[in-house]
Amino acid sequence: MIPKKQIENRNDIALLVKEFYSKVRADNEIGYVFNETITDWDEHLEKLTDFWETNLFGTKKYNGNPIIVHNEVDKRFNEVITSTMFGIWLNHWFATLDELYEGENVSILKRRAQKMSSFLFINIFKSRAKS
Repeated sequence: MIPKKQIENRNDIALLVKEFYSKVRADNEIGYVFNETITDWDEHLEKLTDFWETNLFGTKKYNGNPIIVHNEVDKRFNEVITSTMFGIWLNHWFATLDELYEGENVSILKRRAQKMSSFLFINIFKSRAKS
């Protein structure tokens, strides 16, 4: 068996993000949220590549506020986003990481995605209480 590659640079992150979102977009339970929200997929994939590159390598390329964005999406869809949807998202993230890569950075990105998904959902829930 040929060993998988380590995540070493932006190109690796870009491939991860591209493959991951192809799964998310095709998912029957969560795909519609992404497909009805994102109008320019090339721009979105670039922004998410910036996000994960900054998150993993500290490059400071990402400029945005994921809390505000996710809260707005939840409101747009009449507060239908659930922890189960975040779980589906996370399962696709883990599967894509495991398909493409191995090593410490895979573990780091799994942990950070878990923390981020919990944090975002908690903030969505808090935001609903203020509405």
